[in-house]
Amino acid sequence: MKLIQPNCRVQFTPEDIDFIVNVLHPKVKNADTLLTLLADEESRDLILDDETLFRAVLEDPKCLRISTHFYFYILVRHVFRKSHLPERALADYVAELLADFSRTENTELRVKKDAPPLHYYVDMLATLEQVDKTTAFYIRAYVGNQSLFMCGVFPERIRYRARRCGAPDLRYYEEVGRASYRVASNHRLAQEYELVNIFDTLSERFGETRRALNDLGDRLLMVGD
Repeated sequence: MKLIQPNCRVQFTPEDIDFIVNVLHPKVKNADTLLTLLADEESRDLILDDETLFRAVLEDPKCLRISTHFYFYILVRHVFRKSHLPERALADYVAELLADFSRTENTELRVKKDAPPLHYYVDMLATLEQVDKTTAFYIRAYVGNQSLFMCGVFPERIRYRARRCGAPDLRYYEEVGRASYRVASNHRLAQEYELVNIFDTLSERFGETRRALNDLGDRLLMVGD
């Protein structure tokens, strides 16, 4: 099981850097100066907050060449700032979550490599009683991530299934996600991977985070069905 971490900003590609330079060099005038600033972590973060980059990602056809890490970070960071979720590490984590879950093979939970995937939360939560504490931590983190992904990106699908099939509604996903992040934040591995603050924030502000992602709904449809 893969543990998602806030590392979008260290996975930008040469194409991402070229995109930033092409979009912002009229402001900076000197492309070499911009490249120097991008090499500095603090300066890079300030550059990534530039509204010109956000608009270019949405409107410039050349943005199709950028990586999913860059694409999702720019969008998530923008909407989180508007939603009073200012922590860059939080935006980075959620952007990495979206980039990871945009690959279908990463949306399945398998306790063991050759085991069948677990599709339902009731099965995932029941499995917690059968595994060691380390595996339980990974399952909790996955359930929190999957809950946020589903009700953040596909809320209408959840509402439709709740109405037509009696499936769990958004409140259920929020409660399961919130509880899973809360339990995961208390595990020693959350401390080791420096995820305590992120998990705490996602637990305490799951609803606001979910609604912020809802605002990006039309722009995030590229993650697939």
